[in-house]
Amino acid sequence: MTRSKLDRLLVQIRACRICEEHLPLGPSPALRARRSARVLIVGQAPGTKVHESGIPWNDRSGDRLRDWLAIDRETFYDERRIAIVPMGFCYPGRDENGGDRPPRPECAPEWHPKILPVLDRVELTLLVGSYAQAHYLGRRRGRTVTATVGRWREFLPEYLPTPHPSWRTTAWVRRNPWFEADLLPELRGRVAAALASR
Repeated sequence: MTRSKLDRLLVQIRACRICEEHLPLGPSPALRARRSARVLIVGQAPGTKVHESGIPWNDRSGDRLRDWLAIDRETFYDERRIAIVPMGFCYPGRDENGGDRPPRPECAPEWHPKILPVLDRVELTLLVGSYAQAHYLGRRRGRTVTATVGRWREFLPEYLPTPHPSWRTTAWVRRNPWFEADLLPELRGRVAAALASR
């Protein structure tokens, strides 16, 4: 698929209204992609700050994710190198407990099979959080995010699962010191290698 076809696909995605009636703030698909991307980040769905700005991971969770990857904002948002294709492209609203709702179920089945084959130069896909891990790892994933991320070596070289980098992860990281000791150095090394490749 040529770049012009990818551009047309992105226009279609950004005009998507398939779950509009379920979105409290309306549709505002947030993703970034170029065929040359070497790293793909598959997260959950945008929060309110991302909905307002239209820039994926433009919040504190994004700051933490960039720290995990050891890259700056300029590199992170260089869509020629890093593609960002979440499970849900639009803000799904709040649940009864005050947290964000899960990504809308219509989004990934509709659009991922169309856009991911175009990203044929991706060397590493980061599965950030339980929804991406469930979708892409299926029965191979563990019963919990901790179990899945703890078995991260099994999914290489194609996938590398991580928890979602929200403020709630702070305590999780303390309880799981192997994440910073073992997984993060591997993650940073693989991302750096992928971004350096031509």
